[in-house]
Amino acid sequence: MSELPEKMKAVKAYAPEDYKVEEVDRPKADPGEVIIKISACGICGSDLKAYHGSDMFWGGDDPWLKSPVTPGHEFFGTVVELGKGAAEMHKVEIGDRVTTDQIKPCGECRFCKSGKYWMCEVHDMYGFQKDIAEGGWAEYMKIYPNSEIYKIPDSVTFEEASLIEPMACAVHTVQRAEIEFEDVVVLAGAGTLGLSMTQLIKMKTPKKLIVLDLNEKRLELAKKHGADMVINPAKEDAIKIVKDLTDGYGCDVYIEATGSPAGVKQGLEMVRKLGTFVEFSVFGEETTTDWSVIGDRKELDIRGSHLGPYTYPIVIDLLDRGLLSAEGYVAKTYHLEDFEEALEEAHDKDNIKVLLKP
Repeated sequence: MSELPEKMKAVKAYAPEDYKVEEVDRPKADPGEVIIKISACGICGSDLKAYHGSDMFWGGDDPWLKSPVTPGHEFFGTVVELGKGAAEMHKVEIGDRVTTDQIKPCGECRFCKSGKYWMCEVHDMYGFQKDIAEGGWAEYMKIYPNSEIYKIPDSVTFEEASLIEPMACAVHTVQRAEIEFEDVVVLAGAGTLGLSMTQLIKMKTPKKLIVLDLNEKRLELAKKHGADMVINPAKEDAIKIVKDLTDGYGCDVYIEATGSPAGVKQGLEMVRKLGTFVEFSVFGEETTTDWSVIGDRKELDIRGSHLGPYTYPIVIDLLDRGLLSAEGYVAKTYHLEDFEEALEEAHDKDNIKVLLKP
């Protein structure tokens, strides 16, 4: 392999809508660290919310997003440099295609020590904290010793490899739902995460899988990926349809993956008494509701879902065996220099996934 450059191109986030492509120092591997050359990095809904200034990322005296930082957490790449002991620690070699979890766990808090690393109290995330967790909107990126590295076999295509992170989150969400054979499942949202959940829920063989979305193109893809029925709530009374299908009771499981407050209120009304409501989305605004629905009226099982703990190997195996598909996901791929145009394209609901490729 040729000698690595001292400098590289990277997108730097300074403030809402103040992102720039710059020439910066290429990261170098200290002991236990791995440097990868980025093959591709997706644009996530949370990246869009951060770019447009959501308080979740920029709010308060000590914002969670630490700038200037290189964004991007849906990345994969090729190992180009190994720090001392890294090959043995991570069981990787130069030239391996790899990825890692979105979170960079501290390894010291009560959650990390008990194996629940995805809830790490420090909660540094690749693509959100400057200097200590730079992301994949760059030519090269550093993976730290506490991160688990996952090798990607040659059987997994470029498009599939670029979707491993969101698919891993989808696996965890479906696991949290604990779907049974006789369940009527409603999934709200047919973006990257929702389409992945659609495929995974279908593998659970519920009685019926209903997917909701406001975009007809996404609903067509949901049908191709396994939905038994699709509904556009802007055109039909989704709550009435679901209740009519279930003798007035409502669905057994409702998974919220829209990122819209309306999706929450809709689900709480649509799910049956003693049903399960799983929340995945990142919201750009607060959501309010009548909490008596959750307790006094329905005694619901409300579950959150965060990241993709222990699920990357599952996704890679399902892709390797041809059981998960990326068909119809990747709309367009842009160079780093064109990241602003890529962000605009990512806003178009007809585009499921937009990638940046150095």
